[in-house]
Amino acid sequence: MTETNQELEEKDEEAKMPLTEHLSELRKRLVVSIAAIGIGFIAAFNFSDRLIGLIVKSINIKIVFLAPTEAFWAEMKVAFFCGLLISLPVLLHQVWKFVAPGLHPQERQYGFPFVILSFVFFLIGVAFALVVVLPFAIGFLLSYQTEWMQPMISVGNLVDFYVKFLLAFGLVFEMPLAITILSKMGVLTPAFLSRNRKYAVLANFVIAAMLTPTTDIFNMMLMAVPLIILYEIGIIGARIFGKKKGEEHEQ
Repeated sequence: MTETNQELEEKDEEAKMPLTEHLSELRKRLVVSIAAIGIGFIAAFNFSDRLIGLIVKSINIKIVFLAPTEAFWAEMKVAFFCGLLISLPVLLHQVWKFVAPGLHPQERQYGFPFVILSFVFFLIGVAFALVVVLPFAIGFLLSYQTEWMQPMISVGNLVDFYVKFLLAFGLVFEMPLAITILSKMGVLTPAFLSRNRKYAVLANFVIAAMLTPTTDIFNMMLMAVPLIILYEIGIIGARIFGKKKGEEHEQ
């Protein structure tokens, strides 16, 4: 017995509804995320000039701007990065709210720890870059000055250098958490991670080469070595919190 056109249309509509709801949920999460970044940006813009001043004092070199709008855009970049940092807990929460409906009930209980730990690991990465990596990187690069070759750094180049380093280290410090979560979900195992350690080391050097703002081997090593250490921490986290064989069989 053939179905009528109305019945077919109703079935098509029912099939489209999940996708429509999915897109509606995505739009909602994006609106909340953009609003959070905007509020953080407005709050940070009032202090962006002081933040640039702190960066300049740390390298003890007078900086210039080479275009009428360069200083303005440098402050905008600093304000945007700080606004992103301020709103990061909200962004992570929105990501989790969007992903959670597709997870099992026992996996949804990790939502709050995921948001908190992701934010903490990102802050640790930013702090590590700011306190340890950037002073070494700036000192190494400025050591090339001579009596006939003096540095003249523009504020735009300096801000780009700092923001790229801080953002890159904030992201790579999420590696142990990502490895642990994937192991808890049964996607990765400690044995697999240990067995492919040499490939991971190679991949870490490739990632460091892509994420490091400069092309010198010194600054690449400043990122590659922490990446290797973070990978080892991820293996330890996978062994402690990863899915055990009994749990996998039970599920």
